[in-house]
Amino acid sequence: MVKSINGAMLRKMIINSAKLLETNKDYVDSLNVFPVPDGDTGTNMSLTMMSTAKEVSNCPSNNIDVLCDAMSKGALRGARGNSGVILSQIVKGMSSELSQQKEITAKNLAKALASGTEVAYKAVTKPKEGTILTVVRAMSDAAAKITKKSIEVSEFLERVIDAGEEMLKQTPEMLPVLKKAGVIDAGGRGLLIIFKGFYNVLIGQEETNLTFDDSVAEGSSKFDESAHFSYNDLAEIEFGYCTEFFVINLKKRTTEADIDRFRESLMTIGDCVLVIGDLNMVKVHVHTNEPGVALTYALELGEIDKIKIENMLEQNRALIGQKKEDLKPYGLVSVCAGEGLTNIFKDLLVDNVIEGGQTMNPSAEDIAVACDAVAAKDVFVFPNNKNIILAAEQAKALSKRNLHIIPTKNVPQGLSAVLAFNPEDTLENNETNMNESIASIKAGMVTYAVRSTQVDNFDLKEGDVIGIDSKNIVAKGEKVEKVTTDLIDKMMDSNISNITLYFGNDVKEEDAEQIAKALSDKYSRCDVDIHFGGQPLYYYIVSLE
Repeated sequence: MVKSINGAMLRKMIINSAKLLETNKDYVDSLNVFPVPDGDTGTNMSLTMMSTAKEVSNCPSNNIDVLCDAMSKGALRGARGNSGVILSQIVKGMSSELSQQKEITAKNLAKALASGTEVAYKAVTKPKEGTILTVVRAMSDAAAKITKKSIEVSEFLERVIDAGEEMLKQTPEMLPVLKKAGVIDAGGRGLLIIFKGFYNVLIGQEETNLTFDDSVAEGSSKFDESAHFSYNDLAEIEFGYCTEFFVINLKKRTTEADIDRFRESLMTIGDCVLVIGDLNMVKVHVHTNEPGVALTYALELGEIDKIKIENMLEQNRALIGQKKEDLKPYGLVSVCAGEGLTNIFKDLLVDNVIEGGQTMNPSAEDIAVACDAVAAKDVFVFPNNKNIILAAEQAKALSKRNLHIIPTKNVPQGLSAVLAFNPEDTLENNETNMNESIASIKAGMVTYAVRSTQVDNFDLKEGDVIGIDSKNIVAKGEKVEKVTTDLIDKMMDSNISNITLYFGNDVKEEDAEQIAKALSDKYSRCDVDIHFGGQPLYYYIVSLE
């Protein structure tokens, strides 16, 4: 059992918490009430913790004071958005207290939480209850009570997390907007994931994908399309520019009082003001209609760096327009792996491309989500892999769109079906034409054997290059070029007039061009084309039609 934490253990705790939050950041993002720049709570907190972990990883010493300095600097440098900035202040306060210790006990952690809470509250000009601040305060209060008696660090953290969970469930009662949206506070959830990462290191648990019971008794379901925000609320944003930057190399005459006056000046031109740091570096965040004025004020203190200004009004207009737009008749969603293939499908006006294929099949939910993102009444889905067709069929029950699955078993069939689509034709005719187009395609793949075996009358050794038609291995060898041409020879018939090669990540374009030239010479009646597919695992995907 762990009575105290040394520097090496502290390093592991920080790195693990960052990894755990990174894995679960999408869930935290899903709890956001407003989808505006400051609304990506999970992403912002994760980026803040990843920056903290990077500094800690690069720290050459396991001395706690040195590690704490790295934690504080990494959190400040990586802080993104309100949630990330507040988190950086919690880290700063905790680091300041812990840096005084040779080893960290539960009592030290309790004092660190108190310090982190105090610093975080001071950083926010108008603290709101029902947020991450409330959760960290509840954890700090519980910590102070727990450590009145001697307690092991793991048990201490477990009870502190339980106190945070209890307060987190109460946040919708404190902020009506949370209750209306049917969610708990996203920042509070992110903070508890971080502490869960600390705790897991102490008990030796390697946990990645967490599950949560964050249901809210009253209010809308968080999975309702409109539950997270009101478009009318978005239209009424008072300050349109989310402005973030650092003030570095502060002038020698700059004092702490000057920084306080700078904070007060920003409050006269905007809201959501956060000014944190010291005479070495200051992190600034403000929502304002005058970002230039904010920068001018900052120049009185020192140099400005890493400026980020986002137009929230424009994003709001886009969201409102998206909400109000009428659904178009048809949408197209395709599955494929590889940058080049993705771009080809998008060039053919496919609305959404899901990354997936052999060894990485998307789930029914993945497909449903991708289809729901398409503003169309009827959506055609091209699985492009026989192992994905069933999941695509199951997605029909999960999607709010009308899904029509075209049973394409490979990328060439998918491309042929997309080319057969006519946005002016009827639903029935499009389905018929796309299904008929699949029959005219012969597809093959060139890859390698992953183990030694005997199959399709071939004795294969691990690493052999193999050519596969729609069903069987029909060619093998040591050279990719030779196997590719052998595969095409086996697939060729008198009706073929076009040969297309999509080359993968491990193939150079000049090598693909040489094969294309050899095929053109051999099959003079055929047009031969090559395209970068960028697919993993397969040297070539071959299409004959």
